[in-house]
Amino acid sequence: MPIWLSGVLRMLWGIVLAMAIAYLAALLMLYTKQRKIVFNPNQSLAALGDYETPNGFHPIVNRTADGLDIVSWYLPPLRDDGRTIAYFHGNAGHQGDRIARIIPYAAKGYGILLSGYRGYGGDPGEPTEDGLYSDARAALNFLQKQGVRADQLILFGESLGSAVATQMAIERPGRALILEAPFASILHSARQRYRYLAFNFLVRDKFDTLSKIVQIEKPLLVIHGDLDRTTPAHFGHLIFEAAKEPKQGFFPKDAGHTDLMQHGMPAAVLDFLDRLDPALQ
Repeated sequence: MPIWLSGVLRMLWGIVLAMAIAYLAALLMLYTKQRKIVFNPNQSLAALGDYETPNGFHPIVNRTADGLDIVSWYLPPLRDDGRTIAYFHGNAGHQGDRIARIIPYAAKGYGILLSGYRGYGGDPGEPTEDGLYSDARAALNFLQKQGVRADQLILFGESLGSAVATQMAIERPGRALILEAPFASILHSARQRYRYLAFNFLVRDKFDTLSKIVQIEKPLLVIHGDLDRTTPAHFGHLIFEAAKEPKQGFFPKDAGHTDLMQHGMPAAVLDFLDRLDPALQ
């Protein structure tokens, strides 16, 4: 072999080896840092007194199965049918940032439970998929103790909370499920940003709503803005298409991820709830 060719091959091998090391390092970084990428909690204390809330809203503390005390905010129902919305919020911020989102439903007499999460709003612990499910179970156990029946329970999940609400809809009986700006799974979302680095075996918190939605037998409303750049709207469409009937979709063309309130979402939610078969109440 000519000396010059041998030198070229050594150089190419060195380049390939360096690229392989860099690729493996990137995989290791994503694996070890993924929870800091997935979860974006506001860890400052969520104090109910800092917000204008409906009369009767008050904090409650729920003990999770793994021994954490998680603060949620609760408003008892005023409606004759006793319907109550268990609201599981999205990734950024904490439950205090969602007060404006639940006011239209509280104004119609719906009970509201704004569920807290570990690591958010001053609550102890670090967020994980299993951890958030445990927090949600504790919140729903509280509602059960308050006498909220399955036919009165509305599960409502926003963005990250849509995965939590979907899991609860599989585990618990309830009247309906509402998903706002849902994502298909962490793997699907990761592939949007890290196309050549996202592999299912590396994903620790899967939040795989797309594969779970086929198990849901409850009436479903999927809400997603077509201009959503945080959680692309095609995820919402995928979930809607995969879901069983009865289902409704609300996909405002001019809405993004955080402005659905300004594009008709409260009216769509209330219309959906009004249309639930009263014979099943």
